[in-house]
Order: sequence, then C-alpha cells, then structure tokens
Amino acid sequence: MPDWLIYNLPSITILLFVTAVGACIGSLTNVLVYRIPLGLDVVTPTSRCPKCNQKLTWRENIPIFGWILLRGKCRFCKARISAEYPIVETIVALLFGTIYALWYIVPDDAILGLGKIAPEWAANGPALTWPAMVVLLVLVGSMVSMTIIDARTSTIPLVLTWVPALVALFLHTGHAIWFQTKYGTPEMMPSGLEGLWTVENLRAKWITAPGEVWTIATGGLTGWRFIGIGLGGCLGLILSNLMLKFGWLTRSFADFEQWYQAHHESKAEEAGEDAAAETEPEAGETESESLEDWLMYPYARREMIRELAFLCLPVLLGLGGGWLMVQLFGQWTTDPESGLAIAPADAPLWLVVLGGVLMGYLIAGGVVWAVRIGGTLAFGKEAMGLGDVHMMAAVGACLGWIDPTIAFFLAAFVGVAYAIVAQIFRGKLSRAMPYGPFLAVATMMVILGKPIVEIVLGWIFKMPGALNLP
Repeated sequence: MPDWLIYNLPSITILLFVTAVGACIGSLTNVLVYRIPLGLDVVTPTSRCPKCNQKLTWRENIPIFGWILLRGKCRFCKARISAEYPIVETIVALLFGTIYALWYIVPDDAILGLGKIAPEWAANGPALTWPAMVVLLVLVGSMVSMTIIDARTSTIPLVLTWVPALVALFLHTGHAIWFQTKYGTPEMMPSGLEGLWTVENLRAKWITAPGEVWTIATGGLTGWRFIGIGLGGCLGLILSNLMLKFGWLTRSFADFEQWYQAHHESKAEEAGEDAAAETEPEAGETESESLEDWLMYPYARREMIRELAFLCLPVLLGLGGGWLMVQLFGQWTTDPESGLAIAPADAPLWLVVLGGVLMGYLIAGGVVWAVRIGGTLAFGKEAMGLGDVHMMAAVGACLGWIDPTIAFFLAAFVGVAYAIVAQIFRGKLSRAMPYGPFLAVATMMVILGKPIVEIVLGWIFKMPGALNLP
C-alpha cells in the first residue's frame, strides 16, 4: 500500500463515512419532499411502493445502489421508479463529501491557486471543529429539501428552516461551553498577529478572521451591545408570536383563503362554468399559477402593516437589550490612579457565540424581511414569501450574519442567469418564480466559492487584496 494512502487512510475513511451519511440524508430528503407537501407523517408509515403499496425491505431502501440493483423498477409490481430518487441521494452525498474534503483534506491553494475554500477555523481539524461541520451539513441537507419543495409548490415548509436553526443554536453554543470548560478563555495574540488566538494547554492555534473568536461571525469578546441586541430581538420574536397565538396580533394574509375562494368563484361565474369545478386544480396546472394567485391578492400593502406591527417588539427589545448590556457590562472605565482607559470585561465565550447565532438569525432574516415589506409597499404585490425570510434566517443562525447577507444579494444575479438560460432553452419563462431555489444556490456559491467572493469584495471596496471574511 502506498505511503500516501497509509498516511491519509483515516481521513479517507471518515470522508467515505460522511459521504455515506450524505446519501442517507438524501434518501430522507426524498421522503420529506414527497410527504411534507401532502401533509403526511414523515416517520410512519414506512416506505412503500406508491403503485402496489408493498412495504419495502432494507434492500430496496439502500441509497443510490438500491435503485441501480432494481434497475429502476419495483421488485414486486415492476412499476417504474423515478430516477429522481438516486439523483437526489447522489447530489446530497457529493455535497457532504465535497465539503468535508475541502474543509479538512484538500491542502491550501489546491483549487486553482485561489486559496483555501474552507473557513479559517477548519485548520484546527475535525476533532475540535466537528460541531460546526455538523451544523453546516444539516443546513445543506435542509436547503436541498427546501429547494425541491419550493420549486414544485412555491412554498417552503417552516419546519425545514427551524431544524437547522435549532441545531445551530444548541451545537454552536454547546461547542463553546465545552471548549471553554476544557481549554479556558481564548486570548488574542499581540498586534501584528491579529486573527490568531491561543488557548492555554492547547497546541493548536485557533485561526479566525481579524477580531473574530469562533466558527461564525460574532461581536467579539467585548461585543456586549451585539449580544444584547440578539437576546432582546429574539425575546421580542417570542413575545410577538405569543401575541399571534392569543389573538392580540393578526397574522398577515389570514384572509387569503377566503379571498381565493371568492375570487375563483367569481371567475367561474363570469365564464359561465361551475364554481366548484373551477376551484379545483386542473390536470396539468403548474405550481407557478398558484404563486400568481398570491400575486393577484389586492390587499398586500395592508398586510405589510400587520407585519410591521409584529416586528415592533423585536426591534424595540433588540435596541433596549443592546443599550442595557452596554450599561451593565460594556462601558469603558478610567483607572483613577493612572487615568488610562480600561476596556469592558470580556464576555464568556458561550455568550459571545450565542450572540453570534441569534444575531445571524435576526440580521439575515431581517434583511430579507425588509426587502419583502419595502417591495410589497412599493408595488402592491407580495414581493417575497415569508418562507424565504425563514430560510435565510436559518442560514444566518448556522453561518453567522455575513454569508447569508452576501448570498441574498447574489441570489438576484442567480435569478437573472436562470431567466436567461430558461428563455434560451425553453423559449418561455413563467411570470412568477419561487425565489427560494435562487437563495439556496447563492448560499452554496458563497460557501464553496469564498475565495472568489473575497476577491470580488476586495475589488468592490478598492482594497489592496481580498477581503478576509470570517
């Protein structure tokens, strides 16, 4: 066995395991994509052939290879099995394997000499950074499911956005608690080596972007205002949702179904057809047509007022929380003897990271929500769906606030590129297209194309080199 293979055997073994897990997540994705839009339970009943309803054995459920061994046909009734199943499983497996390899195996400057695609924290190896990797992979798997469902139904199931956000909340914060308990509080190295910090009794240097202290963008060890805004803003979201639950606030678009029914009955009467038949989806009706029904809703501006009312508490409590944290912990003081200014005390690492997760959720979701409200008020039609808000909020919780903000604006160019390609090859373009797939593709472009993104941003801001993102 060659020496290089022996040396890399543990990493290759883990890579194969991660890729296999990705294939299994791809199989779960197929279940979610089929069952969630139909309102079915994703756990029970177990997988069955949709034609003969025969329960599938473990042999039929092997990701990718099960379909190949069956030659794309049910073993019991010989009905054709869509090739979408192995394709989705393969895509997710390749995404998982590629990300792991780029983060932990591929050496620096190996990809076109542009620099390491992986974030700086990956230099510490999987043993110290595996929670951040798990968060990233959960996000990627969820985005694949959201993309397929949104492309088909123009909706994003909110549960698929809540799962990665909650995983990020617990794993990022738990990782920080474990790290600080075992290795102590990190200390920034002196000027000239900004971006590096060391921990006592730990050989590895934790490498991050300048001023950052973890695997996601945070407010820094003295970022009390950042922490306070995150805590207050999320508390405001919880209270606003409770007010919705108890009827003290009205959910936006709550009367859409009533309007939809009346609108289609009116169309049926004008056409002289049976109203009940008209309200049922016709054979071949596309999902983009239902999206266009949303765009025809005439009271969209009014509904934005309701959403602004919902956001009042998060904004006010966020600002109040930031002010309070600075007053309690974040003020600069003066040494009475020397007259020198004394910086605020460092926050605990777990609190710094918790603030990074919460602010990532708030900022990423807030940017999309602001565009949704502003666009709807300007044009009188729903500019973006709330599912898009939840999707990017989840990305922010997992990756920090910077990556999803860049991805949101990049998604517009992805959408334009798609429109051009669709026009060329299909000769026509739907008037209404779901935006979630463009957001997901743009997010993956930021994740896997970070060196190019940094070079472009450095050029935009007229910097001497690439902009170093966390």
